[in-house]
Amino acid sequence: MYYVNDKPHIGHAYTTLACDVLARFKRLDGYDVMFLTGTDEHGQKVEKAAQDKGVSPQAFTDSVSQNFRDLTGRMNFSNDDFIRTTEPRHRAACQALWRRLVDRGHISLGSYAGWYAVRDEAFYTETEIVDGKAPSGAPVEWVEEPSYFFNLSQWQDRLLEFYDANPDFVGPESRFNEVKSFVKGGLRDLSVSRASFSWGVPVPDDDAHVMYVWLDALTNYIT
Repeated sequence: MYYVNDKPHIGHAYTTLACDVLARFKRLDGYDVMFLTGTDEHGQKVEKAAQDKGVSPQAFTDSVSQNFRDLTGRMNFSNDDFIRTTEPRHRAACQALWRRLVDRGHISLGSYAGWYAVRDEAFYTETEIVDGKAPSGAPVEWVEEPSYFFNLSQWQDRLLEFYDANPDFVGPESRFNEVKSFVKGGLRDLSVSRASFSWGVPVPDDDAHVMYVWLDALTNYIT
């Protein structure tokens, strides 16, 4: 999945080629392969890029996404599908997933305050800020806004119990203790909506919020 804030470059061609090689090999080896690629088209960065060009976010993403679709044909990639996160099938599935999580008590409304990097589309803690910038070097700004959260902290003990019962679950084995240590360090609830911009999948029953990357872009592998 590629972010559509600019045109594709050789790095995009390389990573899709690597996936294409794996997909072709697995098909030859008798596996039932579903090779998906596409474009992640929502977010503040895309909204700003469209504003800078004086066009609507939809017009901007239509143009840039087509460049990525053309790349798959030009490189003769064997992908089975090309998904856009602005497609109706994706939006409907994201909202269905959101409703299911709400019904099961996994999402709650709260507020968020922290350092945010538009370029990274990520929040950072005070201890992660270096010389006024994100660890990636991206500029940050202080953001305070209401947000829906996935109650990730509720899963800490369940995950640790699962790891103990399934010691072969994490691979490679050398990373098992690292994963357990990370979870033991404490899981924080995850912000899954934004209210400071509007270009995204609307949160069901609350048009003031759009879904954040975790329940939008990453859901494309299902949709």
